[in-house]
Amino acid sequence: MVFAWKAAGLTYNRYLAVAARVVRRSLKEDKRLAAERRGEQDLRFSKWSNGKQGEVKNLAEANAAAAVAAANAGGSA
Repeated sequence: MVFAWKAAGLTYNRYLAVAARVVRRSLKEDKRLAAERRGEQDLRFSKWSNGKQGEVKNLAEANAAAAVAAANAGGSA
């Protein structure tokens, strides 16, 4: 037996994200806004060296900055 999400080529995590979005969009306005705020994720990371934690950074902002740096480095070559 193959699950529908697997047959559609989705991972289980992606399937859950899509299902959660559908449920949030089906709610009434006031409940929907609160649910959408809960659904937002803010991932942070930091590098550790010699047993000490470095600066904590936002993952989305760090990825955007790295993409800009890579584009600038590639364009100037």
